[in-house]
Amino acid sequence: MGYAHYEITRNGKRIEAGYGVAATFEQDGCEADIDRGLAYLCGKEPGGDEHGCGGYFCSEHHYMSGEEQVGDLCGPCIATYRREQQVNAD
Repeated sequence: MGYAHYEITRNGKRIEAGYGVAATFEQDGCEADIDRGLAYLCGKEPGGDEHGCGGYFCSEHHYMSGEEQVGDLCGPCIATYRREQQVNAD
């Protein structure tokens, strides 16, 4: 499968994804032009996974988790991930 254009199911809806699919950032108030490629993905799996919501976010609103298996996360997902990490560390 190529990653330029494909379809995924996210939140019960089929959407187009891939680095060839132009998109606008998925956070209120941000109008950055991005694509729906893996570089902008929240989490590791298109459509969402254990840690990421599967949304697509610009670099200003995308945060490194520090864990390869987790991937980069949006603001709400990184906050949840860090809280979970803190609870597990205590």
